[in-house]
Amino acid sequence: MKARIRFLDVRPLRSSPPFRDLWIGSTASQLGAQVSTVAVLAQVWQLTGSPVGTGLIGLATGLPMALFGLLGGSLADAVDRRTVVRTTTAGQLLAAAGLCVQALAGNRSVLLLLVLVAAETACGALGAPARRTFPVRLLPDGQVAAGIALTNISFQAAMLAGPALAGLIIARWHFAAAYAVQAAAVAVSVLAVVRLPSMPPERAGAEGTADAGTGTEGTAGAAGARRPARGGWRILLRRRTLWGSMATDLAATLLAMPVSLFPMVNELRFGGSSRTLGLFLSAVAVGGIVAGLLSGTVTRWRRSGLVQLTAAGVWGAALAGFGLAAPLWLALGCLAVAGAADTVSVVTRSALVQRETPDAYRGRVSSVEHVIGVAGPELGNFRGGLVASATSAPFSLVAGGLSACLVIAAVGVANAPLRAYRTPPHEPSEAEPSEAEPSEAEPTEAGAADPASAAG
Repeated sequence: MKARIRFLDVRPLRSSPPFRDLWIGSTASQLGAQVSTVAVLAQVWQLTGSPVGTGLIGLATGLPMALFGLLGGSLADAVDRRTVVRTTTAGQLLAAAGLCVQALAGNRSVLLLLVLVAAETACGALGAPARRTFPVRLLPDGQVAAGIALTNISFQAAMLAGPALAGLIIARWHFAAAYAVQAAAVAVSVLAVVRLPSMPPERAGAEGTADAGTGTEGTAGAAGARRPARGGWRILLRRRTLWGSMATDLAATLLAMPVSLFPMVNELRFGGSSRTLGLFLSAVAVGGIVAGLLSGTVTRWRRSGLVQLTAAGVWGAALAGFGLAAPLWLALGCLAVAGAADTVSVVTRSALVQRETPDAYRGRVSSVEHVIGVAGPELGNFRGGLVASATSAPFSLVAGGLSACLVIAAVGVANAPLRAYRTPPHEPSEAEPSEAEPSEAEPTEAGAADPASAAG
């Protein structure tokens, strides 16, 4: 067994049929989302021919992700999380159908296209925090990180197949067919979510005493319901491992996200073919899949804080290299390295956040993680488009990648608990303290100063 789980750990798919259903539905939805991403990118570029136009896609998706992602966190800690995900996934299906209709009608309005994209993003963001809590509820403690790794590798596989498939579909049948594929994929996700068991959140009354010490925040479930956001933010801000991990991801995505620059780089250096555009995204996925296939090893590295910092730095350096690469093979190689680094960073960050957050607050903390992990890249795409319009795409990529490396290094130097964080050996229960952070193993009292926080 030990020899096998050095590679991809598939135990969660065998041990939990509900998780397996969720994984299948999520994989289908992610494939459709990647097809749609390329279609939207290509359609906006066709309508505007401007990096500012493609950068606006990041704004149209980033803002709904930020607003509705945070709202979804509070919602996930107040009502049945399965109900939230069912409803929001159905909303995504309606928006995907709208994208298909506008393409069939020959829409020439960028505004209409971006409004539909924003609506679909808002539905996904509203349900994402609840969806992020599912692995820890559906899997045994020792398989949570492996479940997150499986979810991430399905995303990377979708990134590999989706953009290449989108390039072929758009070249042969144009944009409407790509959006139809997305709608069908989301329909599969809806069917998978319907089969999940009910998952109401645990009230702060159950964990509140451990979370808040004297019970001022969580002595009763009603108290947690009256002040949902406050408790979640307290835990996040008082634990330096949590905010340091999220700050690392924010620096990597906001400063170095390259997707909005792909059409401009493609046209500048590689002839502007839609097939080459798809290869850029697929190259990121190739690296991600390779890293995912080795995730059985990654999930057992105990220095997960240091691993995340290192992987995020490699991401920034690889994208700076992409900005300088002239041959196609070198550009694709840099993107593959970036994809591998991103997978390692995402898996280690997600496992750390879920392990360090009590269930009563996981929805709200997960909403912040979702906003940073998903809205951050979209806002980073907008930033990249603005910088490229004032300078050039290569300059935007190089400057962004190197800036990300510097900020990530600064976070690592300033945040010793994250840098020294170790996961417990053999993945024990969440109640076991971290070796590097005994003072952070339990959420702090609402009115007391956290020792690690005071040290910073």
